[in-house]
Amino acid sequence: MSIDATDHTLFDGGRAPNPRRVAIYLAERDINVTVKPVDMGALEHKSDSISALNPLKQLPLLQLPDGDVITESIAICRYFDALYPDGALFGKDPKEVAIFEMWQRRIELQLLFPVAQAFRHIHPGMKDWEVPQVPEWGEVNKAKAVRFSILLNEHLADNEFICGDDFTVADITGIIAVDFSKPARIAYDENLPHFSRWIEAVRSRPSYRR
Repeated sequence: MSIDATDHTLFDGGRAPNPRRVAIYLAERDINVTVKPVDMGALEHKSDSISALNPLKQLPLLQLPDGDVITESIAICRYFDALYPDGALFGKDPKEVAIFEMWQRRIELQLLFPVAQAFRHIHPGMKDWEVPQVPEWGEVNKAKAVRFSILLNEHLADNEFICGDDFTVADITGIIAVDFSKPARIAYDENLPHFSRWIEAVRSRPSYRR
């Protein structure tokens, strides 16, 4: 059943990785919010109106009915998981919460972060955003992401999704990292069958095509 949360306003950055994490989460949970698109390509997230809500000038950001603001993609998702716990993607009991958090952090720090660093330090379109660009650092992080994909492939040999049988927030972070790898110019070994199977499984979900 769809959840009406249209009294919440999401300032959305479109296809950028962190806004996409929230968008996929909301689609997976079938939570409807009021969305205000922000054109990051035109640097609208650097505007006075956004900086008044988030001094870091980053997206996404969620404005609550009382006017308070939550930033950071995982914090926004956690808020909705707590607000609407039936169908939570962060776990239903202490053990699940801990395991899901463990893998969420592993994916975030060992895959998404290296991919982001590679993109920011190698892609020519980021030269005015990441000052200074350090291409050597980007290459180091490309290798880190590739190494972690091998570990994840081994883990997925015995797990349908990253945390077992259930689709969780870790899978959302993981697929965002994989998709972001293309502009970061990271190529994964095609001979990782479990990793490849997981990618196709996540991409086949309706929430992925939000």
